[in-house]
Amino acid sequence: MTVVTRFAPSPTGFLHIGGARTALFNKLFAKHHGGQYLLRIEDTDAKRSTQEAIDAIYDALSWLGLECDEEPVSQSARRDRHAKVAQQLLDSGHAYRCYASPEELTEMRAQQKAAGQPTRYDGRWRDRAPSEAPAGVDPVIRLRAPQDGETVLEDLVQGQVTVANAQLDDMILLRSDGSPTYMLSVVVDDYDMGITHVIRGDDHLTNAFRQIQIFKAMGWKTPIYGHVPLIHGPDGAKLSKRHGALGAEAYRDMGFLPEALRNYLLRLGWGHGDDEIISDEQAIAWFDGSGLGKAPARFDTAKLTALNTHYLKAADNGHLVSLITPGLEQNTGVPMDELASSRLLAGMESLKERAKTLVDLTESAALYVRGRPLVMEPKAAKILSDEPRVVLAAARNALSDLQPWTAEALENWAREYAESHHLKLGQLAQPLRAAVTGSNVSPPIFEVIAIFGRDETLSRIEDIAEST
Repeated sequence: MTVVTRFAPSPTGFLHIGGARTALFNKLFAKHHGGQYLLRIEDTDAKRSTQEAIDAIYDALSWLGLECDEEPVSQSARRDRHAKVAQQLLDSGHAYRCYASPEELTEMRAQQKAAGQPTRYDGRWRDRAPSEAPAGVDPVIRLRAPQDGETVLEDLVQGQVTVANAQLDDMILLRSDGSPTYMLSVVVDDYDMGITHVIRGDDHLTNAFRQIQIFKAMGWKTPIYGHVPLIHGPDGAKLSKRHGALGAEAYRDMGFLPEALRNYLLRLGWGHGDDEIISDEQAIAWFDGSGLGKAPARFDTAKLTALNTHYLKAADNGHLVSLITPGLEQNTGVPMDELASSRLLAGMESLKERAKTLVDLTESAALYVRGRPLVMEPKAAKILSDEPRVVLAAARNALSDLQPWTAEALENWAREYAESHHLKLGQLAQPLRAAVTGSNVSPPIFEVIAIFGRDETLSRIEDIAEST
């Protein structure tokens, strides 16, 4: 059997972080077994589904590296197929037409509620003859669900779960306007797409029992289900925006790397011993469906940030330059040229050691992009009072002939110069930092000066010295 999984989001908004985890689990499971991972856009709710949301889902999945193996399927485009299956169920006696009006159903539910009973359809048209149908009423089509016995689900995560069929009413398959319901569409699409395994949130657990009944009524093989507990916030409550329940694109905007987010989501509800840093290759090798927990995972932004810090430090420097270039151009208003890119690349090793996110990295890297004359940050301007400017003016002349122009040689020169002029190293290094970077903080200043080169460094010092 070739394993085939699917991710089936509804395009009514952004790709929720829980949906991103579902997509990841399905892709890893399929790849572990040498199978396929498919994407289906469940857009049957025409009033709430938008093309903007569909595009956002595609974009987020692409950024996360969770693209599907085949062309995505649009559920709304398969409406005729869904209706055909409903007709087959009618013809086989596994479904029937129901002419109950909305008013009747409202009254029925009110009576059940008043009697302390569960509110469910009471089957009033289940065995009535078509000749009793009222004139001018378009019926819905309902599944003739079994009323006795049990429906048993052998779940990859939850284990064996059993529901009495008496608790499940005759659900609607086709609405009175001929449109298919979610329950019918999901089953037909899963069957036609050859889905063998369905991994999804446990909020769909009840749906599984209803969907199994449709599979059985059609004589189709039921997929293997795995219902994963939903993600909760650090306080154990259902994940909300205050916990970080944002769209995947929001984490991109906050400067998280996709590989870090994949690794973090993988560990939300799944484990492999004490392993925390897990590469994509390891994840595929290990994710066989075992190790999925029954308890809700707790989302912790601090842990995600720590993991992102690890991946930033391990990232290729050239790749990081390409990632932060658009943000740098936007923040500084300076187009990136070859010289700025080369400076960034030379300084990236130190820059990324101090960054937790790409946003941090972009902010700290701006010093290599901004041109003269520098706009001094307030703390840098405070450092460059009259006396430090005089120190810089004198030091510039001594510095101009230094050979070689390396970070090590520059630091040795600074120490010797400070000692010979009865200065503390900070009395020279801090004004140098402010003059060259426009800030009071930076990567190691002698490394920065080495990267800028002799001419640019001396010009920046001269700009400050001349303003005394």
